[in-house]
Amino acid sequence: MPLSEYEQRVLEQMERQLSADDPKLATTLTTPRRRTGRKVVIAVVSVLVGLVLLVLGVFKSLVVVGILGFLVMFGGVAYAVLAPSASAEPAGPQGVVTDSGHVKARARGRDQGKARGESFMQRMEQRWDKRRDSGL
Repeated sequence: MPLSEYEQRVLEQMERQLSADDPKLATTLTTPRRRTGRKVVIAVVSVLVGLVLLVLGVFKSLVVVGILGFLVMFGGVAYAVLAPSASAEPAGPQGVVTDSGHVKARARGRDQGKARGESFMQRMEQRWDKRRDSGL
C-alpha cells in the first residue's frame, strides 16, 4: 500500500530533520554496510570447523565437543555480522548539535555535559522538550 502525499511529506520532513540534527547517524543509516572478504572467509571457515566439531561430538557422544562446535559456528557468524570493519569511523559523537540545528565540532577532552553537571538523560530530555515545543 503506497503512502499518501501527506505521509510522504511528513517522512521527508523527518528525514531532513534527522540529517540536520545528527548528520553522522543519517549517513550511517543510509549507507549500506560493507563486509570485507576477510570477514566472510573467517565466518565460512568457522562455520565449517564448528559444523565438523558438532557432528563429531554427536557421532562420538561427546557433548562438550558438540557445544564447542556450536560456539565456534556462532562466534564466527557473530564476528562477521557484528564486528566493525577496520575502515569504520571512530566511535562516539563527532560534534554537538546547537540550538539552531547546526553541528559544531566537539572539543577534545572530558565530556562537556558532565562538566556542566548535567547527566546524559537530562540532556536528552532537554532536546526532546525543545523538539516537542518546536512543533515537530
